[in-house]
Amino acid sequence: MAVFSEISSKDNKYLKYVSKLQTSAKFRNTEQKFVIEGLRICLDAMQNHISFEVTLVSETFYDKFKKESEVFFANSRLNFKIKDSLFQKISDTKNPQGVIAVAEIPENKFVFDKSKKYVALDNIADPSNLGAVSRTAEALGVGGIVLTNDGCDPYSPKVLRASMGTILRMPIFVTDNLPMLIKSNNIRAISCVVDEGAEKIGDIKFNNGDMIIIGNEANGVTNDVKDASEILITIPMTGRAESLNAAAAAAIAIYELTK
Repeated sequence: MAVFSEISSKDNKYLKYVSKLQTSAKFRNTEQKFVIEGLRICLDAMQNHISFEVTLVSETFYDKFKKESEVFFANSRLNFKIKDSLFQKISDTKNPQGVIAVAEIPENKFVFDKSKKYVALDNIADPSNLGAVSRTAEALGVGGIVLTNDGCDPYSPKVLRASMGTILRMPIFVTDNLPMLIKSNNIRAISCVVDEGAEKIGDIKFNNGDMIIIGNEANGVTNDVKDASEILITIPMTGRAESLNAAAAAAIAIYELTK
């Protein structure tokens, strides 16, 4: 049986630590730690060889899922059981399942593999879009996702929930200079834009080693990234809408990239 301690005070330092990790991207970056919440995603993380620094379970969760709690505790350095009311205060959801783990952010090192295809998101701001894109990328066999560091945090609670744990399974790379990453790895970058002068996506033959780029929801792909791209493509539209949602555009682009 794994060893755990009980927490009964709302002023406990571990509760404060988890709360700050939940709410502050800056703190997550400084600590290089993030929070995983929920039974399914915690199991998924563990199956993907992610070790937990701290695990907290509510009294109700421990009583209902004692076997799973013991498995999580065995995968964690520090373990706590806490009152349901305290768990509610550190949870990022309205109806928490009762399990939270703190894990180390995976090493962020981009290793380009010419046999794979990639997706890059240039300053994607909406966590729901990042979560949706990651799920599509995994489902269709993309080799990895590149993010710019001015976009949303891939390890925020909202992204983790929207991705259904995909962020923990897909190779994720964050860069502060996407054009330089493209040039230094000699990648054929293909930016998806809203421009009648761009090539139609259906006319492009995609190859292994290609990287398709989706831009910010409001402003699209930045000029520097466009300049670093070999091809600009567009998704033809016949309706009255001027553009597609970023996640929808990415889904179409990823399908064309990988089919």
